[in-house]
Amino acid sequence: MLTLKNKISIITGASSGIGKATAILFSNLGSKLVLVGRDEKALDETISQCNPEIKNDILKVAGDLNCADTCKNIVEQAVNRFGVINILVNAAGILKSGSLENMKMEDYELSMNTNVKSAINLTQLCLPYLIKEKGSVVNVSSVTGTRSFPGVLPYCISKAALDQFTKCVALELADKGVRVNSVNPGVIVTNLHRRAGQTEEVYSKFLENCKNTHALGRPGTADEVANTIAFLASDSASFITGELVHVDGGRHAMTPR
Repeated sequence: MLTLKNKISIITGASSGIGKATAILFSNLGSKLVLVGRDEKALDETISQCNPEIKNDILKVAGDLNCADTCKNIVEQAVNRFGVINILVNAAGILKSGSLENMKMEDYELSMNTNVKSAINLTQLCLPYLIKEKGSVVNVSSVTGTRSFPGVLPYCISKAALDQFTKCVALELADKGVRVNSVNPGVIVTNLHRRAGQTEEVYSKFLENCKNTHALGRPGTADEVANTIAFLASDSASFITGELVHVDGGRHAMTPR
């Protein structure tokens, strides 16, 4: 049976979406938590939905991961509170639209900093503790990292970079017993697309179109992605590393006919 009992897990992006669902699931699987997000009130809402039995074993860290001091603070607080780090889930991310013709360079830079650089920075800071515990890293990527889509160039590039980071670091750390994997979701019902600027009408049509773009005929849920993250993070996946796991209803396998 899947368990994360006695594990110490850092989860970024825990204030919403996949990160929030992962935090709640991890709490129910027995993990002690370090939850990170920019919105302190939203983090409190996540904590309110976590397993009450571990409420005293949840550390909240509010801050912007694009700030190097925030990343250092996360690791320092985690180690001061719990002594060890077993699991790191890099779930924080943003979606910026744009094609080569109209993409703003500041959107590209923000996408790379948030979706890639912050994950690299935090993983590097956690590394001595992950090596000591033979821990696990799970990066939240996207089907856009392995398949090409027009109109979201900065997002696609950042997720492709995150996937390569996953595979390279998995090889670098394998002999130290640290496993590194990614989940690559398809369209998941969260606030990600609304925050990217989609109106309710556009977003509704976007979700409806998932009947055609996803083999299983629907978008996914944050809980479905969280379940996969929990498996990859756990000892049940002890012989899996360097893997990109599509949680996308078969979207990555779709081809036009």
